[in-house]
Amino acid sequence: MKVHAVWNRKPARRGGVLLRGLEWFFLLFGIAALDAYIWVNASSILSQTYEDWAFDQQLRALTPTIGRFAGDEMRWIFGRDRIKETPELPELAPKSEPWPGAKPLHGKQPARSAVIGRLEIPNLHLTAMVREGADSGTLRRAVGHIPGTALPGGMGNVGLAGHRDTFFRALRDIQLHDAIELDTEHGTYRYTVESTRIVGPREVGVLASSGAESLTLVTCFPFYYVGSAPKRFIVHAALVEAVPQRLAAPGSARLLIHTEN
Repeated sequence: MKVHAVWNRKPARRGGVLLRGLEWFFLLFGIAALDAYIWVNASSILSQTYEDWAFDQQLRALTPTIGRFAGDEMRWIFGRDRIKETPELPELAPKSEPWPGAKPLHGKQPARSAVIGRLEIPNLHLTAMVREGADSGTLRRAVGHIPGTALPGGMGNVGLAGHRDTFFRALRDIQLHDAIELDTEHGTYRYTVESTRIVGPREVGVLASSGAESLTLVTCFPFYYVGSAPKRFIVHAALVEAVPQRLAAPGSARLLIHTEN
């Protein structure tokens, strides 16, 4: 009986060591995954916060600096100066190249990752900065303006792409006639949602211009699909109002200069 007892202890001890090793492995793996998730999301939030603040500074003819940004944020955090109110890369836009069949833009092509403006959809409580490009690096930090599509204020279709699990997740609740605003250094452009549809990843015709000023939002679909989503969710909106920046300053009157039914 003693020999039998000694014989059975070794496998138990060996199994306990293996179990503890697995526990430590999964613990370290979980910590690393959590750290990566926090870093990716924190860097995206910080980038959006700074760009949103800098954009407001530029609209006020002020020069944004890191020091001034830090000071404003600290005053806001401690309640001394509440200057703000807390309000997969689509295959349709591969890398940062113009989409197939794109017509040349009127005016200068923005530099890659340059700030285009700020997108707002009030009914969805969605606010995001827009940068030039639809590459993965740009879409990690902002909504991307699809190269080769029209720029805000120009004739044609403005194409914007965003990730379904970050900036464009709220699009799952968008409704017909919802208002969309795009603020730029030249003015504010207001659109109304006319349609939504689901298409395949190669149906680039959704970005084509109809001859009128319009806006198309593109994201992957289904929204909660695990892995690379097989479809694209498209939101098409028409321009109903454009306000020059000199008239769009805070507290000033707004003048309707363009209306389209």
